Amino acid sequence: MADHVQRPPRHVPRRTCIGCRQEAGKRELVRIVRTPEQRLAVDPTGRANGRGAYLHATRVCWEKALKGSTISHALKFNPAREDVEALRAFAVALPAEESEDS
Repeated sequence: MADHVQRPPRHVPRRTCIGCRQEAGKRELVRIVRTPEQRLAVDPTGRANGRGAYLHATRVCWEKALKGSTISHALKFNPAREDVEALRAFAVALPAEESEDS
């Protein structure tokens, strides 16, 4: 009877940003990963082996996550200081969500 069979909309994986706790599509977020070697790294592909956590690509979210023990709690390990400093350097290059100077 139906002339045209409509497919259901494609599932879009959702993840929660550990900085602001808001949900977003997986591809809208940046993944950080605890590697099997117990290192902390940015995962641009989103598919590296290891336990991952997600952040918006804004400096505000990264600063919130890097403050305190948010990353340690999300990845269930205490990252090396140099790994955290590498993430801070990565965050500096990100755009600020809103300019507070304007």
